[in-house]
Amino acid sequence: MDSLNLDSHRGGSGPPLVLLHGIGHTWRGWKPMLPLLERNFDVLAVDLPGHGHSPPFPPGVESTPAALADSVAAAMDEAGFEAAHLAGNSLGGWIALELARRGRARTVTAISPAGLIYAREEDLAKAILLGMRWLARNAPAPEALLRNPVTRTLFAGPTLGRPWRADPSDLIEESELFANAPGFDATLPHTLRRQVEGLNELRCPVLVLWGTRDVILVPRQGRRFERLIQHCELRYVKGLGHVPMSDDPELLAEAITQLSRRAAAPA
Repeated sequence: MDSLNLDSHRGGSGPPLVLLHGIGHTWRGWKPMLPLLERNFDVLAVDLPGHGHSPPFPPGVESTPAALADSVAAAMDEAGFEAAHLAGNSLGGWIALELARRGRARTVTAISPAGLIYAREEDLAKAILLGMRWLARNAPAPEALLRNPVTRTLFAGPTLGRPWRADPSDLIEESELFANAPGFDATLPHTLRRQVEGLNELRCPVLVLWGTRDVILVPRQGRRFERLIQHCELRYVKGLGHVPMSDDPELLAEAITQLSRRAAAPA
């Protein structure tokens, strides 16, 4: 697929690391972790097609995880990354695993990855996501809501385990972009009606992190990835939510860094 000129952030130096966000989100969700990661990596964080400030797919191209992976692969090519350490949250975790299946990953850190959801869990996840989308579009005075610690906790509680730690200005920007993201409606049916493929083909180290406060993709789904991926470590993290990059940026950055170092160490 030709590049869509995805909006992105790049910074730091070291081995390449690509950061992938979830549905409705943007690369800005990784901002709490960027200073920590850029000490050790050449970081590329992208907005997926139709998310953030990236253009949507052209007519006739469905926003499937495979197509999204194509767009990220093109962005990696432009950055000069033949293979990279990959870290993805939710849908971004699914995309990272798909890129690993294609041989584009040195390691994968999948944070509450999508792709192995069952029917009843699907109904819950869809209801929460659609409710949050409605709220982002229709809440009165969303800026005031997100600057108040109490209402910020209510507003962001479905995604963040520790919403009081999140920067209100970042949440305001992310909420505006979520409300106006054409990629959300285009992508949602493909993330809930399909399942990730080829997990038994992965040969790179995979770390699956799951927050115990995740209410969108419930923590028991992690065991399914652990069973199917040969070189998989599953780690549950107490107190983290579904989008935990602001919940505990130090812990997550350290996990990504340590996985990369173990993969680079002589056998």
